[in-house]
Amino acid sequence: MSIQHNYRKIIISRTDSIGDVVLTLPLAGLLKKYYPLSSIAFLGQSYTRAVIEACAYIDEFIDWKEISTLPQAEQVKFMQEQKAGLILHVFPVKEIALLAKRAGIPERIGSTGRLYHYTTCNRLVRLSRRNSPHHEATLNIRLAAGLLPASMIPTEDIPGLFGMSRIKNLPESLESLIDRERFNLILHPKSKGSAREWGSGNFAKLSAILPASEYKVFVTGTATEGELLREEGFFRQVDEVTDLTGKMNLDEMISFIDAADGLIAASTGPLHLAAALGKVALGIYPPIRPMHPGRWAPLGKRAGYLVADKECSQCRKTGPCQCMLNISPVQVKQKLDSMVNP
Repeated sequence: MSIQHNYRKIIISRTDSIGDVVLTLPLAGLLKKYYPLSSIAFLGQSYTRAVIEACAYIDEFIDWKEISTLPQAEQVKFMQEQKAGLILHVFPVKEIALLAKRAGIPERIGSTGRLYHYTTCNRLVRLSRRNSPHHEATLNIRLAAGLLPASMIPTEDIPGLFGMSRIKNLPESLESLIDRERFNLILHPKSKGSAREWGSGNFAKLSAILPASEYKVFVTGTATEGELLREEGFFRQVDEVTDLTGKMNLDEMISFIDAADGLIAASTGPLHLAAALGKVALGIYPPIRPMHPGRWAPLGKRAGYLVADKECSQCRKTGPCQCMLNISPVQVKQKLDSMVNP
């Protein structure tokens, strides 16, 4: 299919979390492939800037926080000055949809799932995420139906579309921690509340059964998550583990994941970063829709997941997922071993 170039700039709007942004990068990859003369801009939150800047398919980051603090007239002027021909509302935000219309962006694409898109967008795509059997990355691409030759591509084709090749140099203080004689494994026990968790106790038990001669283990997370792990007694239960909680910004975290060999976590941003960077990325998931791996599994050439072989919603409103907690550290080690040595 031959596509005629007619967009000076395309804006992808996704102002939510790191993992969601990572799973939107393949959309940027496809748009850059079929619209190579177009500038691809990503409208997002400032804390995800490092992810965008690492992607070779995106030419510009637009900080929504900075725009949202401007008076309305200046917001409109800013968007008009972008001279964008198209905006894709991947993560729907009413204020952004209204702004794009007021700024006169010629083509404004949104899903039918938001009533305000009927008055703010001039191209609507029938798209329901909540009950969809499709992966989040595939759904993001689906929003570009009509712009791409195929708007539903197999998930196995997605790993080649992340484009995370602009990785910054790792500071020597962090680079020196990497052991080239062992498998450098990152454990990321917490999720900042964005996902059901496997539990710090399980991560501690996993660390204890990983042979120190084969694995060098790092623990990552925010400073607050590090304090929670200390309160839960995690570091009293482990021996040869390097604590990096609260010691890296996102730029450094991306570079450290790229320097390491693998990562284990629940459905979090770091898990999706590891998968996108081609690392061993093992996710542990609840069997609850729409949190299950069918929607949120890590997508990468060396990515995989564990989930209970059932469909369950018993703990939907209660917090911890017993089905997930019951996945044993031995099961996780066995899965990890199979991924490290396929």
